[in-house]
Amino acid sequence: MKKLLYAFLILGVFAISGCNSLKKMAKLADQQDLQVNPNPLEVHADTVTFDMAANLPVKMLQKGMVYNLNTFYKYGTNETQLESIEFKADDYPNSSTQQPRQSKSYSFPYAPAMESGNLEVQGVASDPTGSKEPVETARLPVAPGIITTSKLAQPAYYATYADHGYNNQEELVPTKINIYFDQGRSALKRSELRSDRGTQFTAFIAEKNVTRTVTITGTHSPEGPERINSSLSEDRAKAIEKWYRSQMDRYDYKGLADSINFVLKPIVEDWNEFKTALSAYEGISSEDKSQYLNIVNGSGSFEEKEKQISKLPGYKKIFDEIYPELRSAKTSILTVMEKKTDAQISVLAKQITQGQVSADTLSEKELMYAATLTPSLDEKAAIYEAATKKSGSWNAHNNLGAVYIAQAIENASQMSALAGKAEAQLNIAANKNNTAEVSANLGSVYLMQGNYAKAYAALLNASGLSSEDAQGVNGVKGATEIMMAKYGDAISSESSASESAVNLFNKGLAQLLNKDNQNAISSFEEATAQDESFALAHYGAAIAEARSNNLQGVIDNLKNAISNDPELKAKALNDLEFRNYAANELFVNVLK
Repeated sequence: MKKLLYAFLILGVFAISGCNSLKKMAKLADQQDLQVNPNPLEVHADTVTFDMAANLPVKMLQKGMVYNLNTFYKYGTNETQLESIEFKADDYPNSSTQQPRQSKSYSFPYAPAMESGNLEVQGVASDPTGSKEPVETARLPVAPGIITTSKLAQPAYYATYADHGYNNQEELVPTKINIYFDQGRSALKRSELRSDRGTQFTAFIAEKNVTRTVTITGTHSPEGPERINSSLSEDRAKAIEKWYRSQMDRYDYKGLADSINFVLKPIVEDWNEFKTALSAYEGISSEDKSQYLNIVNGSGSFEEKEKQISKLPGYKKIFDEIYPELRSAKTSILTVMEKKTDAQISVLAKQITQGQVSADTLSEKELMYAATLTPSLDEKAAIYEAATKKSGSWNAHNNLGAVYIAQAIENASQMSALAGKAEAQLNIAANKNNTAEVSANLGSVYLMQGNYAKAYAALLNASGLSSEDAQGVNGVKGATEIMMAKYGDAISSESSASESAVNLFNKGLAQLLNKDNQNAISSFEEATAQDESFALAHYGAAIAEARSNNLQGVIDNLKNAISNDPELKAKALNDLEFRNYAANELFVNVLK
């Protein structure tokens, strides 16, 4: 019985000893050194990330015991429990003379309600055998709330239209007709004027096409009777001009004739026409052709070369079958392409969308062009929708999607529905031809839907756009990069973006988040220079001045921000960016 009593007494002593050890650990926890970085916490790309280093006092860890440092983020009535830091006494054999140290990296998803809160820790001293009740310390706040400056990023969207392919400028259409002459002569032959070529020529002139220039190139063949008459080529060109003018008189051109410019180009002692004809000629072998070309391309006068080739094999065939083709006047007539006026195209496009006329009344290019002639997004959408039904081309679907994006930009309350409609059209376009325009538009759509990663991937594929479109898309890309915490990339994108107030603001914000306060201030000032009422740009400048420890800059910019948006007063009161000025009278007076 005595032995049993002694056993209980020994266990009781051990229990008291163990309990005292845990209490001692909990008491010494008051001396622990906890460092949080950054402090306050910050949100970037929808995630709060921080490091915490814990240094325990010497002699705090008791033999065989464990100390856990539990971490929480508490906001309102909610809290997020994070992973604890565990100190096992057995892992720190020198804890009686050296401080046990540990550090851990944390991250947790951000929610707007978390902005006001505290990062808290609570120590728990425990016996790993489970024989003693753990002893908890009081909760200790180690970091106040979350800085949400990255959430100031302004979404930017851009509608990228594909080229309609229609040229509304004057276009000239070439018509080419050759008239041939007898050897050594420049008189027009009746047989030529009655030939198919001559009949076509006459009919063309009779149509009274709006003509800008008539270029007549007179040529001759290389042999003597043609060559020795140096004016033969020019006379042949003049003969065509004289006949052309007589036909204009016949068909009563009147004042139209004065607007036509005749250009005569006589070709004398030139082998180019001969070489072109020889290349296409099949009457002699390639070896024989080479002999002709060697002479023509060699040294010597025109006359000497002609005499040499006249002695070559196949010359008679050349003389009979190639030379006659060189005795000509080649006429190239540039006439104005007949086109509908912009007004006609606009009216017809509207009638097509209303089902009053057939879609075939306009070509696809004309229909796509018609959409650019109206400022109404609803009318543009109707025209592009008609274009998708007419041809189903990728650019028609892309442009319809682009209109939906433009409508979403103007109607924020309808953004979700319009983004869905745009996505449907753009997916059709991408399946047909996944161009830079399609990728750019999908980037805007995905950003509207809050899918930053998908938006970024699409925007990376939007290369090779026109300068104006590239600048617009860079604004979208820069905004997306800020939301993904790619601040260096965002600065680069925004530096190449169109200089809108929103893009300049986002550039300043990216610089601020990249810890470049002075350039951030400059960019915010550029934004307010474009839009003096841009309250957030003044607010961003106030944050940059606060980070630069410039009280007057903070005061001046906050005044401008609040005067343009009074709701920013409440934000500034709780914004940890201004925590160092919370007790400053000037700062407090601004926020009264």
